[in-house]
Amino acid sequence: MNITGIIFDLKRFAVHDGPGIRTTVFFKGCPLNCWWCHNPESRKLKPERIAAGSHRHCANLAIPDDPAMVGKTVSADEIIAEIEKDLAFYDESGGGVTFSGGEPLLQPDFLTDLLRRCREREIHSAVDTSGHAPWAHFEQIYPYTDLFLFDLKLIDDRLHRRYTNVGNRLIHDNLRRLHELGAAIFIRIPLIPGISDTEENLAGIRTFLDGLPNIRQVNLLPYNPIGESKYQRFHKKNRLGRLSTQPPSRLEAIRDHFSTLPCAVKIGG
Repeated sequence: MNITGIIFDLKRFAVHDGPGIRTTVFFKGCPLNCWWCHNPESRKLKPERIAAGSHRHCANLAIPDDPAMVGKTVSADEIIAEIEKDLAFYDESGGGVTFSGGEPLLQPDFLTDLLRRCREREIHSAVDTSGHAPWAHFEQIYPYTDLFLFDLKLIDDRLHRRYTNVGNRLIHDNLRRLHELGAAIFIRIPLIPGISDTEENLAGIRTFLDGLPNIRQVNLLPYNPIGESKYQRFHKKNRLGRLSTQPPSRLEAIRDHFSTLPCAVKIGG
């Protein structure tokens, strides 16, 4: 059976979505509503009409006859065909494919089928997740996933609800359970000025990670204003306003804060 799902982009030769050169497949739909979201067009779990000239090209899976649409229903066969085009680059760089979003775990059957096919082809697979999904979905994909790129945004549940529209208890529970299973996990911390890069939040995340000694890597993600223009382009409200990326000295200080963890700590993805 050729399972279908909904994506809104497919990016080849990605170098910030896991190790090596990768193909990143962006799933449509997300249960969070983060103020700093880089992909506000990804939130709805369906293709949607937004504005002429504002659609995302999905490699040769784009919809050239309807440029007002964002998102497309595609088959697993189509996605695998795109992934396989760059096998040589994966082999040479230690790369593979990353399933991102949105939130890929909102489409667990489609995601599982793609991961299974990648495993059969010996293609390294990573899942970039907010962690906000039923544990059953993680159990479903775990046997076929080589690496989890797992976001930790805000340690305080009240602030997490304010800035993402969901609490963080489920996210933290899922992370602990993945860790107990022995999954390969990179933690990704988006550094949003005045929100998630505060001393209090970073100290809380550092304490939380002390209880997860087998985390493979921590990636500190500096604020990137690339998403700001999208809110205007896609006619969506920008609640964050204009912010600036942290200076190198601040990023180095944050890295030093996490440097005693028993894993690599890197600035960037």
